[in-house]
Amino acid sequence: MKGWRDGVMGRVLVFAYPLRWRFVGAGLLAAGTEAAGLGLMAAATWLLATAAGQPPLIALSVAIVLVRALAIGRGVLRYVERLASHDAVLRMVTEVRARIFAALVDRPPARRADALSRMVSDVDAVQDLVIRVLLPMAAAGLVAVAAVGTALFADPAVAGVLLAGLLITGVALPLLAARLARHGSARLAPLRAAYAVDTVDLVHGAADLAAFGARPAYEARGRAHADELARVERALARRSFAVDAAATALGGVTAMAVLATALSRGLPGVWLAVLAVATIAAGELALSLLAAARKGAEIQGSLHRVAELLDVPETAVADGLPVPDGSVHLRLRGAGVRYRTDAAPALHDVDLDLPPGRRIAVVGPSGAGKSTLLALLTGAISPDSGSATSLPVATAPSRVGVTAPPGAGTPITAFDRERWPAAVTGLLADAHLFHASVRDNLLLARPGATDEDLLAACRTAGLGDWVDAHGLDVRVGEDGAELSGGQRQRLALARAVLADPQVLLLDEPTEGLDPAQADAVLADVLAHRAGRSVVLVTHRLTGLDAFDEVVVLDGGRVKERGTQGWVRAHGG
Repeated sequence: MKGWRDGVMGRVLVFAYPLRWRFVGAGLLAAGTEAAGLGLMAAATWLLATAAGQPPLIALSVAIVLVRALAIGRGVLRYVERLASHDAVLRMVTEVRARIFAALVDRPPARRADALSRMVSDVDAVQDLVIRVLLPMAAAGLVAVAAVGTALFADPAVAGVLLAGLLITGVALPLLAARLARHGSARLAPLRAAYAVDTVDLVHGAADLAAFGARPAYEARGRAHADELARVERALARRSFAVDAAATALGGVTAMAVLATALSRGLPGVWLAVLAVATIAAGELALSLLAAARKGAEIQGSLHRVAELLDVPETAVADGLPVPDGSVHLRLRGAGVRYRTDAAPALHDVDLDLPPGRRIAVVGPSGAGKSTLLALLTGAISPDSGSATSLPVATAPSRVGVTAPPGAGTPITAFDRERWPAAVTGLLADAHLFHASVRDNLLLARPGATDEDLLAACRTAGLGDWVDAHGLDVRVGEDGAELSGGQRQRLALARAVLADPQVLLLDEPTEGLDPAQADAVLADVLAHRAGRSVVLVTHRLTGLDAFDEVVVLDGGRVKERGTQGWVRAHGG
């Protein structure tokens, strides 16, 4: 039987455990705020009803002080509760963002805009889970129990009617609201992510889209996603309105039922007013529970997307990626990837065997499918056809052409941390440099690295002389704007070398360098990776003699493949 931590909610809330007493305090403050509001309505009603009989002022003094205290206390409690709850949840969200960032550094998604959506809007769902779902539910539940308990002192029958009304409006209706919202809300997170991708494509790719005449098509796709997103949100709004209206009506019905029961039980007139108004105030709690249940359903998709990235081992955040032991064996069999149903596949029927220590170079023209192949190997995307498997090394074949035992492979799916090897990464085409120092950019790969480790990685990537001259603390600018193209590429390569993954993936690592320097840098990287797996994507055929196999891609298909002799025969 799975523990609570194995579910989506558990994998998210495990980050709240170290802050549990802060959240308990925030929950008690929230309950105190709601109780103060309910008590204020009851005390004010009693004061007004009693004052109508013109009793001595001394008989009203306690109620007057209580009303003032509750009115002031409600505002103070609300303010302190917001401070406490937001302090705790922001501490929690900081840790969640750090863990997700470590996951994205280790295995970036296929589209940068999707990473942005996960880091921003999806992580905001974790904040909503605590602030707008769990805390309001806990506070409303505590106050509802206290209200029913207090009603018992007036009359058990009245308490029973109040309990029934609160169960309907505070339990049954929220469950109905969540059920109605779940169907449409499951599409909200993917639609928002798709819309973010469309926006980034249109903004950052404006020049390329205009040059190829593709801007109208991308704008139409963006409008379609925006329209679909608006349609889903309108449907959710209509359902919310209907359920809120039902809750308001049921609150009024409950108040009338409580009043009728109190009349039949012969309670004094003052208590009739207090019970009726307090019941209406208690019914307001049901609306907060409705909002919490609805929000909980709406963020389920985002929470799933966050949970997919929260299985990164803690060492990835604390100490960087684990030191590899060369024990990863990846295999593609007839793998195909199709981004759009109305377009040709980006990859079609690709076979690739990557046992521990094997070096494979992938060459081909632009648009051949090389970057898609790397995305498949990183786990950023899953094959639409064929299979991608991670073979246990104990049963993996030691050479190409040997069939693995049945069942030896484990299917790999996108962001499946339990199945996908933890350290398959490298220098990809969209490697990002942050507006920080060289040191900070390198430490993303291994936070515990020493200066000697950083300098060694820079020397391996051909950046040693520049770092010796400028130091590790020089800032590189936004996305490496203060560096030349070659320096930027070598700094990203140094970060990949420092990460030292079990399988190193390199996408044009020497782009922007002159041929002699490019060959020297590649040779140094391969020497550093002795005995470990490397996949290199490149346009060049020179410097490939050290690779065990060269795969030629064209139009998403493998056109040729060969070894060192093939390279020499083709002018490498």
